[in-house]
Amino acid sequence: MNAQISLSSRAWFELALLSAIWGASFLSIRVALDEIPVMTAVAHRVFWAALILWLYVLLRRLPVPRTARIWGACLIMGLLNNAIPFTLMAWGQLYIETGLTSIFNAATAIFGVLVAAIVFTDERLTLNRIIGVLIGFTGVTVAIGIENLTQFDIRSMAQLAVLLGTVSYALAGSWARATMSGLAPQVAAAGMLTGSTLIMVPLALFIDGAPQLALQTDTILAVGYYAIIATAGAYLLYYRVLAMAGSGNLMLCTLLIVPVAITLGVLVRGETLSPQALAGFTLLALGLLILDGRILRLLRKSP
Repeated sequence: MNAQISLSSRAWFELALLSAIWGASFLSIRVALDEIPVMTAVAHRVFWAALILWLYVLLRRLPVPRTARIWGACLIMGLLNNAIPFTLMAWGQLYIETGLTSIFNAATAIFGVLVAAIVFTDERLTLNRIIGVLIGFTGVTVAIGIENLTQFDIRSMAQLAVLLGTVSYALAGSWARATMSGLAPQVAAAGMLTGSTLIMVPLALFIDGAPQLALQTDTILAVGYYAIIATAGAYLLYYRVLAMAGSGNLMLCTLLIVPVAITLGVLVRGETLSPQALAGFTLLALGLLILDGRILRLLRKSP
């Protein structure tokens, strides 16, 4: 699960670049939501990203799946990895800070370990994973705040929505391993985004109505960024980084996203995060580093 590869300078650069791209996506989504509804924002994201990725697949002449089973798997993957989490997180961002959304997003790895342990016999919960999960969940609880656990309001619902989005991401990871391992990753991403487009475009038209065309420049730039750069481009970069850095080192990307999102939220939208949110992220980051065995390896190397 967590293959470790020594990181070259190029791998570090591309890992940092991917983190910056995804970190900025939280801000761009929030900017777009100032003018367009949630469903439409998500439909834009998956529709344009799917077009870009299919163009890439055609230019590279990658083999396209032809069986109904694979296309059905892509549809479910699009639901679990795009339609559900993108929608829940975008709605959540209407009521909580972009930085806090990125903190909860980092919990994806925690849920991913639990789902994989339930689904796959070779993904059992070792001691370090159990400790990492427990510390990670403690961090999430601290970030939410005791007051939000005791009095349920719209902010509490928003935080819960974002966390449910991370659970959906975790389910998608196990679904991809079980059903889509034979596909070229770029083709799998294009198929997944096609599946989510088939879900989100009709939903957006039904719930939000026809999309507004006369949009502010900031909104157009925000949609272009999160659809073309932070979705289509980021998926292509993700697979490059995965090949160079390994799945274990990609855990660092999850952590690096957060300070980028927090900083942009502060600078652009004047957001502030409570000390408990930052303390929660610290615990969550510690849990993730224990989860993938990184801290244990450092302790073994120390004299």
